[in-house]
Amino acid sequence: MLRKIRTILAAVFFVLITLLFLDFTGTLHQWLSWMAKIQFLPAVMALNVVVVVALLLLTLVFGRIYCSIICPLGVLQDVLARFHRKKNKYSYSKEVRWLRYPVLVVFIIALVAGVGSFFQLLAPYSAFGRIATMIFQPIWKFGNNILATMAERADSYAFYTVDTWMRSLPVFIIAAVTLVVLIVLAWRGGRTYCNTVCPVGTFLSFFARFSWLKINFDEEKCRNCSLCSKNCKAACIDFKTHTVDYSRCVVCGNCIDSCKFGALKYDNARIHAKADAPVDASKRSFLVASALVSTAALAQKKEKIMDGGLAEIEDKVAPERQTPLTPPGSLSFDHFAQHCTGCQLCVSDCPNQVLRPSSDLMHLMLPVMSYEHGYCRPECTRCSEVCPAGAIKLIDKEEKTSVQIGHAVFIKKNCVAITDKVECGNCARHCPSGAIEMVMLDENDEESPMVPAINESACIGCGACEYVCPSRPFSAIYVEGHEVHKKI
Repeated sequence: MLRKIRTILAAVFFVLITLLFLDFTGTLHQWLSWMAKIQFLPAVMALNVVVVVALLLLTLVFGRIYCSIICPLGVLQDVLARFHRKKNKYSYSKEVRWLRYPVLVVFIIALVAGVGSFFQLLAPYSAFGRIATMIFQPIWKFGNNILATMAERADSYAFYTVDTWMRSLPVFIIAAVTLVVLIVLAWRGGRTYCNTVCPVGTFLSFFARFSWLKINFDEEKCRNCSLCSKNCKAACIDFKTHTVDYSRCVVCGNCIDSCKFGALKYDNARIHAKADAPVDASKRSFLVASALVSTAALAQKKEKIMDGGLAEIEDKVAPERQTPLTPPGSLSFDHFAQHCTGCQLCVSDCPNQVLRPSSDLMHLMLPVMSYEHGYCRPECTRCSEVCPAGAIKLIDKEEKTSVQIGHAVFIKKNCVAITDKVECGNCARHCPSGAIEMVMLDENDEESPMVPAINESACIGCGACEYVCPSRPFSAIYVEGHEVHKKI
């Protein structure tokens, strides 16, 4: 019974949080963004004391059910391990302390020192976010586009095509390598990554040792058949000595389900010893279900807001910005870099395709803004709504229009009004803050071309001018970021 309840809850959490990354319509984040905010590391980064304390208490009562139910990377390991159909494939192995604890120490040092690339690489939720955003979402979009094509031929518009493009090749490679490593480790040893590399699992293991409910042996009933050890994907059960390494046990319930003699129970050993009576495992497992909240029903799909009248623009090259652009609400580049876990949820959920993982080695995987495929619409605040780590503070639409994340810069040599002798003015027409006006390049020449003049004090850095600029491959106007955001 414990295994069935755990499996159902894990499936619900995994499917819904995966859909949160896959969804490109903006519907699901209204209902499911809380699932990202109860992940352990984002809660720590956001200084969400309530969530952190709740997860620690959950571990002290039930053991490491966070790893087997709530953490999507942990559940992904179980899914991958299921593809290996060989029965009784595991065996007990000792804790790899020489690797496990040094990784945790280095992880904490990197976190405190602000070495974002390293702790983002090891953080389990961030690793899953990269895999979901860089690998799963493009496949999801490709399937959607196939359905959209089929629906269009049938005169139906139930689906619409969406752009699929490579946001960052280095981060895609990291995500692919991570997935391959997980596949190999899960295929061979089940929870090897979870119990050897994952710093969150190692941290929670200190509390799991003292959990109130544990997997316990009834030595009188045990026949030393070894089925519990052979089905323990955490490799933490030594049937010969009738002991369980609770620091690695994720309370999956496989051992109880496989035991044919009822020698394993999920209970409190002290109470069990005093009562000297069998405890119904199904009642204990029910506590696991009651400790977790259920999710809300999915909302109906909203229509995507499109940019009417804008021509399709392709083959743009991102300019070399002296200061990276970070989303409104991130306050400053330093604040963003210190708090961001690199989970890529904002990247996958950005409806305007503005956010992408940085390819800069010093800030690899840190989301940054660029305007080759869209611009940051003043009325959109979705990234601040879904950020689970507090790297992007929640802001409303009115506040966003007064936040200056950067300012536009005009590059005269790239302007088509000068190079091609044509009238343009796209940047001025589409500037939502009215920070650009067209002026004569030479006031003394009546036939002088009209070029943009930028009022930096009014510019909010949304990138509409950069996006609609027809100049190729580099725009004649681009946005330079501010290290500290300003209010206008």
